[in-house]
Amino acid sequence: MADYLHLKNGTDVRGTAIAGVEGDPVTLTDEAVLAISAAFALWAEKKLGKKPTIAVGHDSRLSAEHIAGFTARGITSQGGTAVFTGLSSTPSMFMLLQDGFGADASVMITASHLPYQKNGLKFFLKEGGLESSDLDEVLSIASGLSVPEGAGTAACEQRSYLEKYASDLVAMVRRATGEERPLAGKRILVDAGGGAGGFYESLVLKPLGADTSGSQFLEPDGTFSGHIPNPENAQAMQSVCDAVKRSHADFGVIFDTDVDRAGAVSSTGEEINRNRLIALISAILLEEKKGAYIVTDSVTSDGLTQFITQHGGVHHRFKRGYKNVINESKRLNAEGKDSPLAIETSGHAALRENYFLDDGAYLVTRLLIALAKTAKEGKDLMALIADLPEPAEAREIRLNFVHGVDFKTLGGKVIEELKEAAKNVPYLSLAPNNFEGVRINFDKAHGDGWALVRMSLHEPIMPVNAESNSAGGVALILKELYSLMQKYDFLDVEKLK
Repeated sequence: MADYLHLKNGTDVRGTAIAGVEGDPVTLTDEAVLAISAAFALWAEKKLGKKPTIAVGHDSRLSAEHIAGFTARGITSQGGTAVFTGLSSTPSMFMLLQDGFGADASVMITASHLPYQKNGLKFFLKEGGLESSDLDEVLSIASGLSVPEGAGTAACEQRSYLEKYASDLVAMVRRATGEERPLAGKRILVDAGGGAGGFYESLVLKPLGADTSGSQFLEPDGTFSGHIPNPENAQAMQSVCDAVKRSHADFGVIFDTDVDRAGAVSSTGEEINRNRLIALISAILLEEKKGAYIVTDSVTSDGLTQFITQHGGVHHRFKRGYKNVINESKRLNAEGKDSPLAIETSGHAALRENYFLDDGAYLVTRLLIALAKTAKEGKDLMALIADLPEPAEAREIRLNFVHGVDFKTLGGKVIEELKEAAKNVPYLSLAPNNFEGVRINFDKAHGDGWALVRMSLHEPIMPVNAESNSAGGVALILKELYSLMQKYDFLDVEKLK
């Protein structure tokens, strides 16, 4: 009996789909895709009380169409109906379930920003993406299934939805601005990185009047030959920043492969990412309504907290993981606390007004509405975050555990012991209201900032994030951490030196 739980990555299935990369054997096999998609069809049937119609879409990966065929076969092998949507964004695969497309569930074939040989499956019902426990059930069913070779059919109806999804974004901007072409006179470029986001240039920006010259890597390219489609990647961000400066653009946009994340660039070529991106969308929302709770992941800066507070909001830090911040924001709303936004520094942003769907294209569209409005008032969009306090330095270091150790147990031990150690050092203090790992504040003489030590969500890695308000402060912080952590022989802390 196969065990497919090893393919679980948070709430997605992820694995290696293309052979040829040394040390990375194929794990997302045809048999695995067939069994898992068949299991999803059975699971969905139980939830819905009928044989489901399931839409199947994919990003630009080289293995996408091959996997789509086996996904359809798995669905139809259990009596379900599969509909191919072709090249799609992850958010569009959820939105079609809200929009009369005729599907009961959907599968998006993507591995986000991971290297070209990777791929995966992401599942949706009308209520939203599967939770971790839901995926456990699907994989458990798959592990007990025996789907005969040749079962089902890959000959399915083909019906795209991306055009309708894009037209809804266009209509949203026109309603908000009261203009047919509110971006006329603005040069706005898109960097899709060879992923699925190229549609935004032709189907959203051009109908709104934007000059999109200077846009790059719009064509689907499963080798990601331009750069990896990832707003968190330094090379990718530098590429789009350079393109904005080279083209004298008013604004730049970068998407990840499946368009559930985004970053942006100002007219000066300054990246709008991480804390800046959170500050910008927060400022827009807090102009509309004060007192809102902005839920972020744990690695956001103290300057962002100050900014959100000064703009009339409440900064609520929570755990890393887009599902974690979304569910926390939903929980706050259920308690009667107004929380319109859940956002990670990675660029995952989910707005309550948009089904709490993490949608990079929707986030960018919200920013462009603000750009059009501020331009009409003779203002610069970046003026909205001019008062954001920014650290002098910031760095992330990823510490590796020794191979084969029980890293989850040992990592928990490190975090608890760091909490106790910080209580006994006069120039250290624990940050209040911290929901992940240990966040330690360092006084002005010993780093003038903070460090967060946490466990990776899925890997035997302990990430350390450090920020300082003073030049040279991060080095002092890391030096202090090294003195506290060098005793752990199961953890490689040499990078802290």
